[in-house]
Amino acid sequence: MRWAALGALAVLLVLPNFLGSYLLTVFIFIFFYAYLGQAWNLLGGYGGQISLGHAAFVGIGGYTSTYLAMTYKLSPWIGMFVGGAAAACLGAVIGYLGFRFGLRGFYFILLTVAFAEICRLVVSHVEALGGALGLFITFSGDPWQFQFSDNRYYYYIALGLMLAAMGIVALVERSRMGAYLAAIREDEDASEALGVNAFGTKLAAIVLSAFLTGVGGTFYANYLFSLQPNTAFGIPLSVEIILRPIVGGSGTLMGPILGSFILSPLAEVSRAYFAKGGLSGVHLIVYGSLLIAVVLFFPRGAYPYLRGLVRGRRGGA
Repeated sequence: MRWAALGALAVLLVLPNFLGSYLLTVFIFIFFYAYLGQAWNLLGGYGGQISLGHAAFVGIGGYTSTYLAMTYKLSPWIGMFVGGAAAACLGAVIGYLGFRFGLRGFYFILLTVAFAEICRLVVSHVEALGGALGLFITFSGDPWQFQFSDNRYYYYIALGLMLAAMGIVALVERSRMGAYLAAIREDEDASEALGVNAFGTKLAAIVLSAFLTGVGGTFYANYLFSLQPNTAFGIPLSVEIILRPIVGGSGTLMGPILGSFILSPLAEVSRAYFAKGGLSGVHLIVYGSLLIAVVLFFPRGAYPYLRGLVRGRRGGA
């Protein structure tokens, strides 16, 4: 397994030399959404606390670093951690209100959606942040300002983010915190009866998840060169984040990555072949149908299914 992982990493490292511009962009979005899905997976997959407002953390991180870069000339390489800290603070507020008052299930989901909408409305009415039109980043080609003329740099940064998130989640999974999160996900009342600090564990999970997502917001802003409140804080972005671990297998290390490798190409294929010739919106129907098929055939996620299939074959052998 280790050699297979090293081989896959070696392939990914040399792959940009053989990809055209379009496929390079597809891989960048695969890695980026795998990163965001892994950050969400820490809270929603391992802890069982479903958030549908993670776009708020993307927006907070992106707007913070972009505002600091445009106003105070602070490099986004530094601003991304400031943005991550700001997102972590928001996550702490959401977690404290939600977990202190025992919100679970749909109630916690509604809380996260409400905060994302509040952030969207506030940013839309702040002129210093561009108002409803948002912020637009002028391309200078300066690497210190997180700008590159060659897409391969963004490819390697996105790959690095994905691997970093994977490493952090792997450490959490093997730690006491990971065991606590799994116990809380299965039965929170029983875990508390056994001495698990459910409130503190869930709060730590949402803060770490928000920080990682906020860091991703800087990449989001500087790769697209613009930020708009309706997209950076919108429900569609939150849905895109949550779909990756759900389709790939939430609560597993490889689930968000596999889910992103499944969904991102599906989205691009459906858009490329069905969004032309006056068929506006048809590609969304096709993408949704493909998504439903994936969920029906892999109800627990693609990665648990493939893992069970491989183990079954080994057992048969």
